[in-house]
Amino acid sequence: MAFLSSSSSPTMQKGIFVSVPVLVLSVSFAAAVFFLLSSSLSSSSCSCPSSISSPNGGSVSDVRLEERISTTREDIEWVRDLIRSNGLHMQKNELRKGINPRTRDQQLADLKQYKGISHYEGEEANNHTALPCPGELLVEQHHSNYGEPWAGGRDVFEFLAESSNLKPNSRVLEIGCGTLRVGLHFIRYLNPSHFHCLEKDELSLMAALRYELPSQGLLHKRPLILRGDDMEFSKFGSGVSYDLIYASAVFLHMPDKLVWAGLERLVEKLKPYEGRIFVSHNVKFCSRLGGDECGKKLASLGLEYLGKQTHDSLLFNHYEIWFGFRRLRP
Repeated sequence: MAFLSSSSSPTMQKGIFVSVPVLVLSVSFAAAVFFLLSSSLSSSSCSCPSSISSPNGGSVSDVRLEERISTTREDIEWVRDLIRSNGLHMQKNELRKGINPRTRDQQLADLKQYKGISHYEGEEANNHTALPCPGELLVEQHHSNYGEPWAGGRDVFEFLAESSNLKPNSRVLEIGCGTLRVGLHFIRYLNPSHFHCLEKDELSLMAALRYELPSQGLLHKRPLILRGDDMEFSKFGSGVSYDLIYASAVFLHMPDKLVWAGLERLVEKLKPYEGRIFVSHNVKFCSRLGGDECGKKLASLGLEYLGKQTHDSLLFNHYEIWFGFRRLRP
């Protein structure tokens, strides 16, 4: 037993004493408290918390609502600097070590003849491919079906998404989505099942479903893509309400009467005031009515013409014209 005395004076005859076990326990308790406090402070200052709050107080799932869509000037300068810093210049695409340039027709012929460098033979040929794809689609022949570069689809997406103030939880309907040159970007951006499309061309639908969606890893987004050429939209459900409905170079190939019938059916599926309908190239289905009849016809459907807009391409010398409409009545 240890004995601690402050003085030998008569007033302190009893002194103060602390047993060794008590002293050890006291020190141990203090160390444990210090450890717990340190751990708490450390976890609260961690740069990788298990849950994140957005600036507006929402959960981490809300962060995507502020996701940027268009390329910025800073983005362009960044990639230009990277090209310059690597000393890159455009070169002729010709045979060189490890590179064997082939046209799409040559690729298709090679695929049919050689089936790829490594492949299964006989019965095994059908046992290792979950979703066999026709060679014409694998060499992307359908990317040349539009009269302009495939990359233009991104330009259209950016313009429409920003002009309509879309968010990932918005709902979009495309009339004539083809092989998803534009639709792929909407499908990737939107929440699952929020992209719908009506398309009549069978080969385009095959390219979309058997090549584009699987190869882009977008099957889990479950877009609703249906075949039809009658402007009948009831098959998409009676309760759906769209933030954006658009038709790219589609109405100019349809009889005016069918276009008007389609618009009449679409009005009730468009969100009032904030929802948008965009039509590209021209609106001759309307202007051919002459005089003020176009505006009157639109008004009778509860639609208002918002004007003409254009957007430029990011990668090639091209601009596209779009005509906007909105629904006035709830």
